[in-house]
Amino acid sequence: MNLTVTAQDIARAEGYLAAGDIESALPQLQELTGAVEDWAAETCADTKDRQWFSFDDAFERLAYRRVEKDPRELVQVEVPLARLYSDLAFARIRQEDFAAARDALMQAVRWNPMNCGYRLDLAEVCRILGDVQEWAALSFSVLARASDARSAGLAYANLGQLFLNENDGVAALGCARLAQSLASGEQRVTRLMNSVGKTHPEALSATEDALTRQLGMQGIPTEPSAEIAVCLLMCASDAAREGDTKAATDFTVRARNLVGADNAKALIQLINESDAELAAEKEAGERGEAAAHAVGQPDTAVPVAPAGEDA
Repeated sequence: MNLTVTAQDIARAEGYLAAGDIESALPQLQELTGAVEDWAAETCADTKDRQWFSFDDAFERLAYRRVEKDPRELVQVEVPLARLYSDLAFARIRQEDFAAARDALMQAVRWNPMNCGYRLDLAEVCRILGDVQEWAALSFSVLARASDARSAGLAYANLGQLFLNENDGVAALGCARLAQSLASGEQRVTRLMNSVGKTHPEALSATEDALTRQLGMQGIPTEPSAEIAVCLLMCASDAAREGDTKAATDFTVRARNLVGADNAKALIQLINESDAELAAEKEAGERGEAAAHAVGQPDTAVPVAPAGEDA
């Protein structure tokens, strides 16, 4: 069964959303997602050895492979199905149908598990629905997948609010400071910092070591994922080799914003050293194969006559 939904179909429905015409957009989005579900039920049913995704780019595919350690064959669907379900969720949120919005965002995350915007939106909807455990779990899951500083900062802000609700001022402050270092301009981060100062002023005297220890006890990583930064820098290296300067710069800047300039520089050095080692190993292997091939060739030297015969 072929997928009948196209990117143009999705863009058409998004035009109504952009105009604020939810009544026109919603039936189209429902029809499109219904067609996707029919197609997926028939085409994507057996996921033991193969799974279909709708990643936005090659980076997300690489990051998924490295973070999730998924050994299956990954089949890329070229139609932006995750975005389609996010559009449907937006329409449902405008109608204040948060349960339906949650279901749509779950599908958005299923089709693109590396898009942290979908995860954060789903976390917020779960919070509105009173599912604090899922709100916290989704926020925590962003820390291992965030490829931009803002997403990581918002995830830390959510977790800081969770600790504040649990009366753990030190952990709340630790998350708030991490959030501020990554997404200082976000209102959610500012509100959290102000709330910690008002409700737990004693926490403000805690040292950085104390904050780090408290977050460690809670199982919260104090740095964004170095694995994601490596994926960004690997994609930057690939883009540079292909002559795509803009993409190479964008990937590099994202990595620097995520883990800091010094850490990004160290990771770049490690990647370059690894590439050099692989290139040397490949060259050595090619030389070995060439030598083995030469040894196996027929002897082309002038034959020496046996003793007692004329040469």
